Amino acid sequence: MKVAVLTGGTSMERDVALASGLQIAAALRSLEHTVHMVDLATGYVPPEHEAALLPGGVGREPPPMERLKALERGMLSAGLGEVPAIREADVVFIALHGGQGEDGTVQAVLDVIGVPYTGSGCLASALAMDKDLSKRIVRDNGLAVPAWVMGPAAADDVHRTVGYPCVVKPSKQGSSVGLTLVKRGPDLAAAVKLAEQFDDEVMIEQFIPGPELTVGILGDEALPVIEIRSKHEMFDYECKYQPGMAEEICPAPIAPALAARTQDAARRAHRALKLAGYSRIDFRVDEGGGLFFLEANTLPGMTANSLIPKAARVAGLGFPAFTETVCRLALARRGTKW
Repeated sequence: MKVAVLTGGTSMERDVALASGLQIAAALRSLEHTVHMVDLATGYVPPEHEAALLPGGVGREPPPMERLKALERGMLSAGLGEVPAIREADVVFIALHGGQGEDGTVQAVLDVIGVPYTGSGCLASALAMDKDLSKRIVRDNGLAVPAWVMGPAAADDVHRTVGYPCVVKPSKQGSSVGLTLVKRGPDLAAAVKLAEQFDDEVMIEQFIPGPELTVGILGDEALPVIEIRSKHEMFDYECKYQPGMAEEICPAPIAPALAARTQDAARRAHRALKLAGYSRIDFRVDEGGGLFFLEANTLPGMTANSLIPKAARVAGLGFPAFTETVCRLALARRGTKW
């Protein structure tokens, strides 16, 4: 199989995408597939240059905006069809996070080119990326969601409708970029200002203080539940990507009934948002056992130690086989086999 791993890009999650892309490429090559890497920002990456893409690994913070803006000037999303590695691929493995890679833009371009790709289509990607719209859809399908308002909002209004503490975050970002836990009204404005640096829409959401659970979906099946225990109050960027900053327990040490309920809710959210291939659905549980949908990740982290590959491994599917399965699902969606 000829696979083009599309990675990099210019979102705040560029480094995370590169980490995913490099490990996906290595995993597929271990199964003797032909793999070419393409950086959404700079184009085809020769094999001898791949090691230089992320020499220091994922840092404690996202890349500087200045570096990302410089890359944006050469961004080639509209010209993907001119890249031989993309045009000639049997399937494009989208190893992108945030920005044009996850909001449906790249998916729409690949639809026009006519090349199969992994994950969800352009509409589902756009819906899931928008936290406001996705919560409305999931809520209308019977799942509980935390109370929320969209900024700008006065501190008193937030106190009445959402309460404190609350979570302030960009509506269309991932990896907890721009996220703040606000405990007092006087701190709200600064948190909103931070989030506005990353998106023109800001969500102010009720904080659910209980355990954080996440469920991977592969095809139509829910993988084992993972419980995330972060060193910080929130599972922020540093905790997600720095060793030792979070404990991710799979299977989650929860009652079987709660595990089954969480898996069922993940499948329902996946279907409601019209997602395809694979996804990861995040929840919190309150002190009364109430399960609250937080968000859906259409392109979750895909390093060998990321959450959804970890759950797949517990289910008996190693990382190389998992990446190959994702490719098979993409081809099956197009009615194609190899």
